[in-house]
Amino acid sequence: MIEDFRLPDLGEGLPEAELVQWLVAEGDTVTLNQTIAEVETAKAVVELPSPHAGVVTALHAAAGDVIEVGSVLISFELGGDASGAPRPEAPAAVDEPTPAEEKAQPNLVGYGAAPRGAGRPQRRARGGVRPPARTDTAVLEAAPHDVIHTLEPADPVRERPRSTPPVRKLAKELGVDLALVEASGATGLITRADVETYAARVDSLDHAARTAEPDLVEDDSPMRTTRFPIRGVRKHTAEAMVRSAFTAPHVTTFHTVDVTATTELIASLRADRRLEGHRIGVMAVAAKAVCLALMRHPGLNSRWDADSAEIIHHHYVNLGIAAATDRGLVVPNIRDAESLTLVELADAIGQLAEIARAGKTPPAAMSGGTFSITNVGVFGVDAGTPILNPGEAGILALGAVRRQPWEYRGEIALRDMMTLSLSFDHRLVDGEQGARFLKDVADVLHEPGRAMLLR
Repeated sequence: MIEDFRLPDLGEGLPEAELVQWLVAEGDTVTLNQTIAEVETAKAVVELPSPHAGVVTALHAAAGDVIEVGSVLISFELGGDASGAPRPEAPAAVDEPTPAEEKAQPNLVGYGAAPRGAGRPQRRARGGVRPPARTDTAVLEAAPHDVIHTLEPADPVRERPRSTPPVRKLAKELGVDLALVEASGATGLITRADVETYAARVDSLDHAARTAEPDLVEDDSPMRTTRFPIRGVRKHTAEAMVRSAFTAPHVTTFHTVDVTATTELIASLRADRRLEGHRIGVMAVAAKAVCLALMRHPGLNSRWDADSAEIIHHHYVNLGIAAATDRGLVVPNIRDAESLTLVELADAIGQLAEIARAGKTPPAAMSGGTFSITNVGVFGVDAGTPILNPGEAGILALGAVRRQPWEYRGEIALRDMMTLSLSFDHRLVDGEQGARFLKDVADVLHEPGRAMLLR
């Protein structure tokens, strides 16, 4: 018996994912929950476990393809029907899945439910030719009704253009935006000819422009420029930052603090054999200071809810830690960070960073944050104006720790100095609140023993 596995909703209601790589091939025997592929959503790279035990009969996408949630990803031959012949199908289309189809779209633990309701793929009328069980030229050049699965658009304003996977691949190679291409046929399906015609027309216009105004045309030939598609984590980050910057009125305030006592504390902790294996650094101490200060200044740990016209104060801290990765910036958060000790915070920060660098941060870890920290000091930067994570009231940037002359006990001495940069949502936090919060954080970094006085 042949079972199709459709790409499930991987969390956060994301409508599509890019196939990074297959970890199985046609003809392989796989076990239940064996990892079969890696896919990249707008938030993270996710490993897909196999929902069946059986033999892989077809891979319906190639590495680099963007796949809509609900589209068939892979086919398996299960026990009980060694012939692999297609199952009998009713002659008419239906609106609700049969029990067998529900079984073919399992709910993977940790990856959300199979697509239902508005996000459910529209199934073609039954009785048509079933796609062959191989992803070869015959499949890629098959008639449109054999391979097309359309989804109701996740974006009510703009519907995804209808086309086949090979046509989308061609458009990508030619640098053509399918949203700008008009379908020539009555079915509304964009064909290879449509894409090639559009690309030729654009090339002719470009040639005319270069001929008419050669000095005004930028040289973007492949020999002089390299183009990268905007997608995945980088696309999501850009959209989130633009949304935040133009929604929340940002204010940034700065404070330079003597952190010599903190660096001395860190050195002593690292020398303690009982703490061997726990890497405690400035970030961990700053995280502890932030958690303590947020309990005293709830405005920095709140959210503006425009739908309900309410300000929501959180009585917990989900502390976001910004991490730069090859795929872009991600901000996973430490849940209930206010309840953790300094050592536990250090361990949690290290784990988040390791998972982020490997590109394995799950989408759920990047939602629900209440406040964030970013360490620009690791790049040798002293200060900046960080942009808020959407839905959060504040973000703290840690600058580089620099040894420099500073006034100390009435004299000039070499001290470890750091600049803190706090950005906050001025709808939720006024200047006084922001300044007092930043001063509390700075006081702990200046004299770590002050943490004993805060609660």
